[in-house]
Amino acid sequence: MKTPTDLTAASTSTKLTLLGSLYFAQGLPFGFFTQALPVLMRKSGFSLGQIGLSSLLALPWALKFLWAPAVDRYWSPRLGRRRSWILPLQLAAIVILLLLTLGGAGSLSGLMGAVLLLNLVAATQDIGTDGLAVDILAASERGLANGVQVAGYRVGMIVGGGVLLVFYDRLGAALTFLAMAALTALSTLPIGVLREPPPAPRAATRAGAASHFLRRPAAARILLVVMTYKMGDAFATGMLRPFLADAGLSLADIGWLLGTVGFLSGLLGALCGGALVQRLGRRPALVGFGLLQAATVAGYAVLAHAGLGRGALYAICSAEHFAGGMATAALFTCMMDWCAPGSSATDYTVQASAVVIATGLASAAAGFSAQALGYFHHFCLAAALSLGALLVVRRYFPGQLISSDGHEGAASCV
Repeated sequence: MKTPTDLTAASTSTKLTLLGSLYFAQGLPFGFFTQALPVLMRKSGFSLGQIGLSSLLALPWALKFLWAPAVDRYWSPRLGRRRSWILPLQLAAIVILLLLTLGGAGSLSGLMGAVLLLNLVAATQDIGTDGLAVDILAASERGLANGVQVAGYRVGMIVGGGVLLVFYDRLGAALTFLAMAALTALSTLPIGVLREPPPAPRAATRAGAASHFLRRPAAARILLVVMTYKMGDAFATGMLRPFLADAGLSLADIGWLLGTVGFLSGLLGALCGGALVQRLGRRPALVGFGLLQAATVAGYAVLAHAGLGRGALYAICSAEHFAGGMATAALFTCMMDWCAPGSSATDYTVQASAVVIATGLASAAAGFSAQALGYFHHFCLAAALSLGALLVVRRYFPGQLISSDGHEGAASCV
């Protein structure tokens, strides 16, 4: 039997394929539910405030820092430090999706329960995958790898929130979830045939508590940057689907516009942003891509004020997703830089959870804002929040990054 390829000797393309497949598996069901659930709730008579609060089903993504130390600490030497978690969690996602084919999606409450459970599984898989990425990627590979990471996730969302959503009425619930389960199984193959490198000798002693990250001198500055950077964008897009539904677009129209055209634009933006961040430097990339993100969020206010011309609608949605993909790839690259060896999964998860908490709160508040202010003023406020985040980046971007040996060092990429 052929020995699995060791990732320490793998090419960059092999690493990118592996990481892309795992992030695809996370985006697939999440894309379907985030696209379908707000529209289904609106058509069932739920208020904008209730729809905004449904984003709290993603709570496991915000709280995953609580069990991230366990993912760093406990693992099987036979499977490998990260594969010990990733492989069983991939299997769990497949089982949940197969159970949905047996009637678990027969009610809206059943769908919401599945969303919560799949978010728990995917959030924990993400801890292991992020740790694996930090472990195996060289600093020069991180920009492109984060572009692929965001792109892989968005491809999953395109398939789940675009292709499968468009054909949902034709396929039916059972075949839709069966297709998701099959695609998740296929995405598990790369991690099944590759062997990860052994952890650093001090990994077991460093892993175990988020306080390793929180006690660092630059921790407060890092968390301030990561928490504010995507808040405005999340505040805007939290009400985008109800806005389109109220404008008369059908479920299929929304699935095509956001789940396919929009996320394809986001995929291209992530790849471009990932490729450019190494050349531009981390902070200039955050500022430049953030300006594009704020401008395109303001475009939604123009749509709300001037009406929904189809050409303008497609152009602005595509531009916003493209800019959002660039900004996300740059932010994730910085987050990898701020991780220390041995506690990489915990360090990255603390930052990722901070992002999810901030954007989740913004999305949850979005419904109340849109209901009180109207869509136009809501999108104007979102654009202002996006611009405010750039002031935070310029003022508080940390001047110290985590070096490859796990100590604070001069930031060569500021």
